[in-house]
Amino acid sequence: MLTFAVVTPGLDLQSSFLELLEGLGLSQGLAQLLWLPLPMLTVLVAAVVGVLVNVWLERKISAAVQQRIGPEYAGALGVLQPMADGLKLLFKEDIIPAKADGLLFTLGPVLVLVPVILSWLVVPFGQNLLISNVGVGVFLWIALSSIQPIGLLMSGYSSNNKYSLLGGLRAAAQSISYEIPLALSVLAIVMMSNSLSTVDIVNQQTGAGILSWNIWRQPVGFLIFWICALAECERLPFDLPEAEEELVAGYQTEYSGMKFALFYLGSYINLVLSALLVSVLYLGGWSFPIPVEWLAHLIGQSVEAPLVQVITGSLGIVMTVLKAYLLVFFAILLRWTVPRVRIDQLLDLGWKFLLPVALVNLLITAALKLAFPAAFGG
Repeated sequence: MLTFAVVTPGLDLQSSFLELLEGLGLSQGLAQLLWLPLPMLTVLVAAVVGVLVNVWLERKISAAVQQRIGPEYAGALGVLQPMADGLKLLFKEDIIPAKADGLLFTLGPVLVLVPVILSWLVVPFGQNLLISNVGVGVFLWIALSSIQPIGLLMSGYSSNNKYSLLGGLRAAAQSISYEIPLALSVLAIVMMSNSLSTVDIVNQQTGAGILSWNIWRQPVGFLIFWICALAECERLPFDLPEAEEELVAGYQTEYSGMKFALFYLGSYINLVLSALLVSVLYLGGWSFPIPVEWLAHLIGQSVEAPLVQVITGSLGIVMTVLKAYLLVFFAILLRWTVPRVRIDQLLDLGWKFLLPVALVNLLITAALKLAFPAAFGG
């Protein structure tokens, strides 16, 4: 069962919600039934809002890089432009090619989008504020992300189009190449944290402010993870599955309307999710650059005081989002800075460079954990 809870003592959103409904005269079973859709609805709203912000940032940052203005007229500074794009795609005609496999053609975008949204369940957005604190949170994300290439391959194959099929095959090859070094870089973090839980990983990075963050102990792992995450999201310079110059649009060549929109929705949701996970794994998650004890001392309160808890909780949510969107900014900037690589270069980078480096990084982390247990989570 999904829970939406703040682990700080005395505050439990699920229990408070159930007590409120039971106080209104509802049975416990009905109260539980009304609670169940709320966590997923929260995730869905957060993911969609993140996509709208991302699309707007993509347009404005790319315009600034190219010395243009960008969207200006749909709302103040063009903030309503993403909504206008979404409405346009919503009302476009949904066409299925005559010789395509209709069922697989429809299921493809669904398999791309649903696992990405489910992955948000394990991301802590604040001081232990998350939908589901499962013990294997990070590897659950890796497992769910491995479903996405199946949807892309299914979309390319069912379209009955050679460009779409090549795009789907490229997506599958790319994902397999980069998931292995990504998993190895995560394994190094897990080894230092002695836990697969995203909450435990963040808690392990608290105590000394910015100096506690894993990026200082795992700089190579950070770079490997971020490169692999960009490849998983098919961001430039790794957007080979939908290379417009070579494959028209890759696996989505035959798609239109909302099915076409689902691919982009999944891509942008995955980009925000990857940035959040980098924030959690390497940048301290909800922790901020100076220790909490210093803040408490500045306002003359103890760390356990309710005022300090509220301030640190609110700042924690802000810090998580800020760190994630700083990474999103760099990802967008990278798109307009570097050229696309060839498919052979992309596979060589994954198999011949990142995989050996990730293995060496894992072995060095294990050695440092044995040699310096205090600093590396022994």
